[in-house]
Amino acid sequence: MRYEAPTTTEGAVALLAAANGTAKVLAGGTDLIVQMRSGRLAPDLVVDLKRIPALTSIAAENGGYRVGAAKACMELVEHEAFVRDCPGITDAVKLIGSIQVKGRASMGGNLCNASPAADSTPALIAARVTARVVGPNGSRDVPVQEIAIGPGKTSLGKGEILESFLLPKRAARSGDAYLRFTPRTEMDIAVVSAAVNLTLDEGGVCRDACVSLGAVAERALVVPEAAAALIGTKVDEVALKALAAAASAACRPIDDKRGTKAYRTKVAGVLARRAAEIALNRAKGTN
Repeated sequence: MRYEAPTTTEGAVALLAAANGTAKVLAGGTDLIVQMRSGRLAPDLVVDLKRIPALTSIAAENGGYRVGAAKACMELVEHEAFVRDCPGITDAVKLIGSIQVKGRASMGGNLCNASPAADSTPALIAARVTARVVGPNGSRDVPVQEIAIGPGKTSLGKGEILESFLLPKRAARSGDAYLRFTPRTEMDIAVVSAAVNLTLDEGGVCRDACVSLGAVAERALVVPEAAAALIGTKVDEVALKALAAAASAACRPIDDKRGTKAYRTKVAGVLARRAAEIALNRAKGTN
């Protein structure tokens, strides 16, 4: 196996584009190294991204944040302004493994591993985050939901890497939240997860919303019907019930040892409702 650690995005792209055989990027290695040790993967080339400033930085941009795709999760959790301004994404980042894992793992790696149960993905989708992809033909900005297309599969082409995320400026009276259900409280993956982002007008009526679900389909879902249940309401009991029903209706989960289809479908509605209630309180400044 060949190992390279370039210091620029362009250098990483050139290595991946010219690679013969299987090439993999290493953002934190918390997924890749496990897969290599288990024998599931045997790449011919590993390109380490941790030495590239554009992939490991965080900076203010247009009232929001530009976050490098390989930025360690623990650095985000310890970034006071990020935690204050991005509570829903912080909810998700805090759940990516143990403290030791968060010291290496990144949102970009979590997304590009393309697990339907990835914690950061629904939260990023609900916050309408844009991903910057760089490749041999230049860069392109795409919604986060277009990156993972199935279990272990992404839309990235040969030589392309996910360089950064743009977290947009948060509107006034906005709030978001992410919740997941797992059999254990720590070191487990989501059986079901839900993220809700909403904005209120001056009268407390929801004027915008986005809802995303994880672990209930082949990739994280955007559920416009669930968002529509909130818009134009004060996020009251009727709206929350409609949200839960729409979330459950959107599910297309599998049966496995972690949960049945019926169970996951029911829990999705419950979690979406609870996440909406937390987001509502945050938008009102009461949480």
